Amino acid sequence: MAVSSPGLEISFADFAGMFSKPATARSDPPTNCIGYAARDSTGVLSPFTFDRRPVGPKDVRIQIAHVGICHSDLHSAKNEWGSSLYPLVPGHEIVGIVTEVGSEVTSFKPGDRAGVGCMVDSCGACDMCKAPRCEEQFCSKCVLTFNSLMPDGTLTQGGYSSHIVVTEKFVLRLPENLPLEVTAPLLCAGITVYSPMKHFGLDKPGMKLGVVGLGGLGHMAVKIAKGMGLHVTVISTSESKKEEALNVLKADEFLVSKDEAAVKAAFGSLHGIIDTVSAQHDLAPLVGLLQVDGKLVLVGVPDKPLQLPNAAIVFKRATVGGSLIGGIRQTQEMLDFCGQHGIGASIEKIPIDYVNTAYERMLRSDVRYRFVIDIQGSLINGGQ
Repeated sequence: MAVSSPGLEISFADFAGMFSKPATARSDPPTNCIGYAARDSTGVLSPFTFDRRPVGPKDVRIQIAHVGICHSDLHSAKNEWGSSLYPLVPGHEIVGIVTEVGSEVTSFKPGDRAGVGCMVDSCGACDMCKAPRCEEQFCSKCVLTFNSLMPDGTLTQGGYSSHIVVTEKFVLRLPENLPLEVTAPLLCAGITVYSPMKHFGLDKPGMKLGVVGLGGLGHMAVKIAKGMGLHVTVISTSESKKEEALNVLKADEFLVSKDEAAVKAAFGSLHGIIDTVSAQHDLAPLVGLLQVDGKLVLVGVPDKPLQLPNAAIVFKRATVGGSLIGGIRQTQEMLDFCGQHGIGASIEKIPIDYVNTAYERMLRSDVRYRFVIDIQGSLINGGQ
């Protein structure tokens, strides 16, 4: 098999062998890193060679073992948000092994397990970055792990690749007791649902929490909420996921949102709801499920604005809020929590050359519950 890259054609074996080139040197043509990239808005991914930056004094080089597939990977590959920069290597649920550190790095050493989530840089000086907030995701100069520009103008490329070089501040310690492949989705899906539970005070044992949608985000919300000792109700449009929710994920209750009698019976029963759905849906029944002063938190982003049920919100004194991810400090807190409680994602592990099929299946919601690419086994060792 021959692999083409701009101005370059090599065998797959040579292509795969390039991962061993040190990150402390750049090559010409640029080949110290291998990955899969989208070249245009078709979103089709194919082999791609490029250079990672040399390891600087504050940098950590991670040999990537696995990377989770997030829906934002698919949106970005297809330019559905209108901001994609090609060629684009997706992936921000990255786990692997440290292979090299800079001279000023103190928290990691070669051989350590390490991860990278949705961010790789920020200004470090604004109120969002500094303590006590430490919420770099809201920094105006936050640099995302892929499809973003570093301060020097370099385009960031994500984890569908052999290795990554990241400043130490944005590298995360991984739980030693969790397999790497089930840890990867925690770096986006996990923190996306953990952060609002903590921020909105929906984390106290015995509280009643609803989770809308049982996909990649929803299943992690159930697992993390149960780890916190919450009483969890999964809210879905049909009975099809009831057995999975109750018997596998160990939710306490299952509510079909189209069952008017069941919804009426549950009226005013929940302290809060994490809504993970990214499609159009009616918020009024959800607000009705809240207790007075209850909180409905949206973490899904539908393609069209949702209508707010003003009267229902007013008469419940309800809060309707949103949440992005969490900062690096909170993400580390979440990873430590998941390690302590043995919480990992439910995944389907795939080789990297299956990624385009995985994207097609994601569009059909045909995954339980997160695809994870075996980078070490398929991108690196698979070609040797």
